[in-house]
Amino acid sequence: MTKFTKLALTALLGLSIMTVSASADSAKGQKIYAKKLKKVCGMNGGEFAKKHTQDEWKKISEDKALKTEIKSICKDADVEKIKDKYIPDLSDFVVEFASDSGNVPSC
Repeated sequence: MTKFTKLALTALLGLSIMTVSASADSAKGQKIYAKKLKKVCGMNGGEFAKKHTQDEWKKISEDKALKTEIKSICKDADVEKIKDKYIPDLSDFVVEFASDSGNVPSC
């Protein structure tokens, strides 16, 4: 292989690894919900996620209003304690287990 081909393949591999690690994870979001919100909300993750459809949750996430929505559903939740780095994972979690998804979380 030529040097250029090796370099191109290495760059492609590097980019593919970066995109996988940079993406949000619904399983991680489920763990965050169970740890930070389940007790305060008084409902399991499935009940929480089923408050909206997938499209509604996506719109809430796009509008960067997930913390506000969490506060409106869980009055006692201290959303300021939820780090911003957790929001993409929580967003993936609620979208994956929304009322119209047919999926049921284990928390």
